[in-house]
Order: sequence, then C-alpha cells, then structure tokens
Amino acid sequence: MQENYLAKWLSGALSEAELAEFKKSEAYASYVKLKEVSETLEAPEFDVDQAFEQLRATRMEEAPKVITLHPFKKFLRVAAAIAILLTGSYFYVNSLDESISTQLADRTEITLPDNSEIILNADSKITYSEKNWDTNRDVKLEGEAFFKVAKGQKFTVSTSQGTVTVLGTQFNVENRDGFFEVTCYEGLVSVSHNGMETKLPAGNSFMVIDGEIKETGKPHNMEPSWVNDESSFERIPLEFVLSELERQFNIKVNTQNVDKNLLFTGTFSNTDLNMALKSISTPSRMNYKLEGDNVLFYAEKTP
Repeated sequence: MQENYLAKWLSGALSEAELAEFKKSEAYASYVKLKEVSETLEAPEFDVDQAFEQLRATRMEEAPKVITLHPFKKFLRVAAAIAILLTGSYFYVNSLDESISTQLADRTEITLPDNSEIILNADSKITYSEKNWDTNRDVKLEGEAFFKVAKGQKFTVSTSQGTVTVLGTQFNVENRDGFFEVTCYEGLVSVSHNGMETKLPAGNSFMVIDGEIKETGKPHNMEPSWVNDESSFERIPLEFVLSELERQFNIKVNTQNVDKNLLFTGTFSNTDLNMALKSISTPSRMNYKLEGDNVLFYAEKTP
C-alpha cells in the first residue's frame, strides 16, 4: 500500500492512519528533505488550468461524449509536484559535499580529483566539494591527515584552529581538541592562526597547545611517523600522548596519581599494544594494568 502514499502525501490526501504508517517507512525522512529543498527552487511557470482546458478541448474534438476530467486535473497537479520534487532531488544530491572519515584504530588513503593524495589518521574526517574542486581546492579537516598536494592553484586545509594554504607540497596537519600542529615536509606552506600568518618552509613545524604557540623541533623524516605505524612525540604533554594511544588502539585509558602535563619525548608502535604501553610507561616512570579494552596508568609509588 505504501507505494501509493507518495502521491497522496504530496496532494494532502492521506488519512491520519495512512500518514502515521507512511512516517514509519525508511523513505519518509528522505522525502521530507527533498520536499524542503524543492520548495526553495523556482520551478518553471506551469498553468495547470490552461493545460487542462487545452486537453479538454482536444478530447472533445476527438470524442463528443461528455466525460468527467476532475480526477485527471488532480493528477496533473500531483505530477507537476513530483516533477518539482525530482528536480529538487537532483540539485540536492549534486550539491552534497564528499565526506570521508576513519574510526578508532583505522586509517585510509584518499585520492582527490586533481590526484592530490591524503592519508587520513585514526578518528579523523575530511570534507570537500568534488563538483567545485576545479575552482575551489578546499578541504575541511577534523583530526589528522598527511597531504601530498598536486601543483596547481591554491589548496586550502581549513580547521577549527587555523587554516593552511599551499600551491603544491607535502605537509601534515593535526587538529585535535587543545592541540594544533602543522609540519611542512616539502615546499612552503602558510599557516593562519588567530589572524596571524606564519610561513613554514620544508623541515619546520607550527604548534599550538591549549591556545599557546610552542617551539618545536625539526622533523627527522620526509613524512610523519604515523604513516609508518608509529606515533612520535617531542616534548608533548603526556595528556595528548595518551589520547593518541586511545585513537590508535580503540581503548580507554585512565590514570591514577599521574601528572598528565609531564612532557613526553618518544615513540610508540601503532600495531603492538603491549610494546606501546611499555614505550610510554618506562620513560614516564609509570606502571600500567591492561584489562580487556581498558588501561590504567599509575605512578610507580602507587600501591
């Protein structure tokens, strides 16, 4: 029965019982969105009454008998509404941005329309417009990603904490809660943060922790370590190290009597949890206890 509900719903002819049943269908939410979009479009002028009169005149010439056309007139209105709905759905679908995300302990690689490449780290998301890519190379980033940008017009990475602009280069952007870092591995990037612009040549980084710009060391490799299944840190508060551990292994980390502001320098494996736990706990003088998907780090003196 629900295949007849769309036309009746558009014409307002559904009974309360039919409307209640129609709202339970999986397609109802999509129809509502498409109807909302179609209402914002300017459809071509269509005089239903004039079309009806022309149709009636033609029919009367062909067949002189009297027939009732009111149901057909109603059908024309519904057909016109469906045509507008379909037009709206076309523009709605084609205006949607591409969105790609990763889960915890996940990673993926994306090739953009201009053959630029993105490697997306765990618990991250990018959004861009494929339709307008030729004129607007803009990527919105939540989380962390390594970019290999094909040469061309301006390429922008927009985040909640700053904007990175390049023409063609290789760089890494990490945009986490309370942490923002951009590292240039090739070429030159421009970082805009709080109205201030900083030029980063290859081999340099720009870092902000809890709103404060920090000095950083120089990258030792030609790409971020996480691309090769390791997470590396140089004088980074332990809080952010433990958060990255959670993302890479999809675990829950708790601490007891641990100073999470302690600056950590070191590396942990993104594929071997036990090795990662030892790599963090030993230089930080902590013990740990692993139970299922939960890890407790505690100070060595804690009973």
